[in-house]
Amino acid sequence: MTDTLTTLYCYNHPNVETSLRCNNCERPICPKCAVLTETGYRCKECVRGQQKVFNTTQWYDFPIAFVIAGVLSFAGSFLAGFLSFFIIFLAPIIGVAIAESVRFAIGRRRSPQIYLTAAVGAALGSLILLANSLTIVIVYGFPGAGLLGLVWRLIYAFTVTTTVYYRLRGINIR
Repeated sequence: MTDTLTTLYCYNHPNVETSLRCNNCERPICPKCAVLTETGYRCKECVRGQQKVFNTTQWYDFPIAFVIAGVLSFAGSFLAGFLSFFIIFLAPIIGVAIAESVRFAIGRRRSPQIYLTAAVGAALGSLILLANSLTIVIVYGFPGAGLLGLVWRLIYAFTVTTTVYYRLRGINIR
């Protein structure tokens, strides 16, 4: 008894042989066209169609996310000056708290743009006191405490912004 296997070619790239199929529509896909999901590999069209179902934000979710992220990030930036070295450990926790607060405030609705809105809000909120520290360093020279406060706030701003961004980000199709 012999099994005859037919050679499959990617539906997007007809010259590329493949043995991989989309687990939703069963079309043959090559590794360039495959998107790894929690349930297996899917073609980009199936993932896009699935993501459209999950775009549930309302117009007012964007200003809410921006303001909440900005205000909480601004409040957390006060800690950066006082906690110095320990802000390295606390900034990611503050970022997670900001992201979860945003998620709660908008009713867990989601869209590809909401994580960018929250990250920009967090960045701008943390940059207010960073700009203030920079002004103090420029006006009064480079006193040790002013320069260190600037460094800790810079670390805080970077860490909180990236934590909020990655915490709220979902599946990203390239």
